[in-house]
Amino acid sequence: MSGHDSAKAVYYALAANFGIAIAKSIAALMTRSGSMLAEAIHSFADCSNQLLLLFGMKRAQRPPDKNHPLGYGNELYFWSFIVAVLLFSIGGLFSIYEGIHKLQVHEPIQKVWLAIGVLGFSIVLESFSLLGALTEINKIRKGKGFFAWLKHTRSSELIVVLGEDIAAILGLVTAFIFVILSHVLNNPVYDAMGSICIGAILLIVSLFLIIRMRDLLIGKSADPDIQKAILNHIESDPLIEDIFNIITIQIGPYVMLAGKIKIKGKVDIHTACQTINRMESSLKKQLPQIRWSFIEPDIK
Repeated sequence: MSGHDSAKAVYYALAANFGIAIAKSIAALMTRSGSMLAEAIHSFADCSNQLLLLFGMKRAQRPPDKNHPLGYGNELYFWSFIVAVLLFSIGGLFSIYEGIHKLQVHEPIQKVWLAIGVLGFSIVLESFSLLGALTEINKIRKGKGFFAWLKHTRSSELIVVLGEDIAAILGLVTAFIFVILSHVLNNPVYDAMGSICIGAILLIVSLFLIIRMRDLLIGKSADPDIQKAILNHIESDPLIEDIFNIITIQIGPYVMLAGKIKIKGKVDIHTACQTINRMESSLKKQLPQIRWSFIEPDIK
């Protein structure tokens, strides 16, 4: 998947969240709803997060240099990790704090129908954002099951956008339900409970994202499908007798490959180099994700 395609999913989310954040802020001021205020802060946090993702994607595209010979691809994982932490702190913890505060104050919701209308409008916009993210994800799943893709993908920006969109919709539905309960039962405690539930949803999603980004930051192998394709390609080469070791590392959108192989027969160093160069060239043609390849012959 190209960086342009990934960026489209981020832009969908940014446009939707900015419109939603403005609407929620106005509604929060007019209704005095804790759930609505929590949702407004959540949406502004999401806007900041998407800007950080776009910044990270731009930084990750810088070419290799003397100090960073493998490029800057991992910077995208760093900014994705920062986004997950912000979602945890600003979104989740503040929403819980606001809910606890409202439990103590017991301030009733004003103009409840405005709050309900804004929440309904926000659910529609957020659904379009989620649809945009799923559309981009479907382009790269290539028949793989959704949960299998989610488990193995190395596309951190899509994982983050998907997590944010799901958390946003769940939060909006939660706020919608608790605002109605608070109005129908004439009890502001339900509004406060809604804010706490929204915070809990954000904490769960952000913890999931933090764990996924940590794995990518500390270094993770390439997607299992890519690893399998590499092994199949090398094993199918008629001049390769054995594979001693294959290591892959995901670096942003690209893969580094290292390995040791045994070449059939007794060959001189010139022939061994020609064989390996030919194999590496054909590998990169089949799998353009492989940017660096370090394969050496061995006899063990």
